[in-house]
Amino acid sequence: MFGNYLIGLREGLEASLVVCILIAYLVKTDRKDALKPIWMGIGVAIALALGFGCALEFGSQELTFEAQEALGGSLSIVAVGLVTWMVFWMRRTARHLKSELHGRLDAALAMGTGALVATAFLAVGREGLETALFVWASVHAASDGTPRPLIGVALGLATAVLLGWLFYRGALKINLAKFFTWTGGMLVVVAAGVLAYGVHDLQEADWIPGLRNLAFDISGTIPPDSWYGTLLKGVLNFQPDPTVLQVTVWALYLVPTLAIFLAPVGFPSGKGKVKVPDEQGSRGSQPTKAS
Repeated sequence: MFGNYLIGLREGLEASLVVCILIAYLVKTDRKDALKPIWMGIGVAIALALGFGCALEFGSQELTFEAQEALGGSLSIVAVGLVTWMVFWMRRTARHLKSELHGRLDAALAMGTGALVATAFLAVGREGLETALFVWASVHAASDGTPRPLIGVALGLATAVLLGWLFYRGALKINLAKFFTWTGGMLVVVAAGVLAYGVHDLQEADWIPGLRNLAFDISGTIPPDSWYGTLLKGVLNFQPDPTVLQVTVWALYLVPTLAIFLAPVGFPSGKGKVKVPDEQGSRGSQPTKAS
């Protein structure tokens, strides 16, 4: 449940910050007339992400077992690739995300309503589609027959919306560079488990050999249906009887990816901190305040 909460929080906060920056900039520049197209674009992006998630969930139920495993495994690997790119991209661009969005919004304002809708849709839609795919893959991997994975995602998204609102109101200050670094690192750990589970799905679909070649089996020590087994599966997608290929892929992904991600990036002055303007247009120097 924690792993899925982290996904909802991390991905949801990115989208919330994008919305916060777009809305605050329009209010600050006295362009409140452009708020309606922005909200339209945001609404369409959210609807598309929800529709994509529903299509993945209900569409896969019509497939045979082998096809379900093949689809789940393939999409899990795609989701891991996307989320890996996303955490590296956010760490690299967090320091100038605001100015980038402001530039796009200025251009859209000059072009008219349709461009505003498209700007908001593209800014939020990419996050929404990535979130839907990775959440589906993670819930599929961590599924234990209970609604806890989905509850975790929902709580994470709700927390992200609350944090975004607090940023906008100027009630919360946080070092976003550090936040995205550490949550990104934890997300890489979660992604490693999703990747290993995706490989297992492909083995069950008979796309990859080695299903019976187990690296170890500690099911007697950590029963999958025990509270601690469920906790490990929910947080890390831990499996007590992984195959050799699963363990190999997990280690080959996790160790170098985490080492590169947590290595110093040498931010210049500003140190990757994000400042979000409020509707009063104040010019405070707090690095992460919605000022």
